[in-house]
Amino acid sequence: MDFHGKTVIVTGSTRGIGNVVAVRFASLGANVMLSGTSDSVHTVADSLKEKGFSVAGYSGDLSTPVAAQGLIDKTLETFGNLDVLVNNAGITCDKLLIRMEEDDWDKVMDTNLKSAYLCTKAAVRIMMKKRSGSIINISSIVGLMGNAGQANYAASKAGLIGFTKSVAREFAARGITCNAIAPGFIETQMTDSLSPELKENYLKSIPLGRYGTSSEVADLAAFLASGNARYITGQVINIDGGLYM
Repeated sequence: MDFHGKTVIVTGSTRGIGNVVAVRFASLGANVMLSGTSDSVHTVADSLKEKGFSVAGYSGDLSTPVAAQGLIDKTLETFGNLDVLVNNAGITCDKLLIRMEEDDWDKVMDTNLKSAYLCTKAAVRIMMKKRSGSIINISSIVGLMGNAGQANYAASKAGLIGFTKSVAREFAARGITCNAIAPGFIETQMTDSLSPELKENYLKSIPLGRYGTSSEVADLAAFLASGNARYITGQVINIDGGLYM
């Protein structure tokens, strides 16, 4: 998978899965635009530039139309092209539904779902002119099976799945593919915060008996964005060790 001459945007790419996905594309030769909500994205970008990667950073709240369009404009200004959009930006505000505030719901929906809508809407205008492009939405296994205490997060990730299928149908004739990745339990800062007892209980429900890695998710994203996957669109690919079958 060679991405030299290709340009990739990865939202929410200052840490976790998004950062590993961004680094994977950069290591495969792509120009990569990282994005985050704070200026730390520039620090991350600078550290990758020192390693010889072709990257840049953009800071902004992508749930606002101005910032989402600004991300696309900055990418074109910097690299002159756009081939792949990975909608990865996401947060959690976990609470039981009875205790969940309206703000907890809105923040998660804005970051996890609305930002994907706004960024995709801006990106496809560029991809339509080229009659090619790949959009990858990072959903979650929780969007398929639900989870107590995560009604807002599950709804946002389920929404991404419906969004993925609709975008795939709308733009297939223009040569644009759109797929979703649904990770299960992946070793990240989020899983690091779980108690040993909870981790053990989760492992019992995973047939392969281990957590996944961000690198494995990055491998899948790179494949879906490559020419090897040009006949795959509208799909939700679980990467969860068999947790959800």
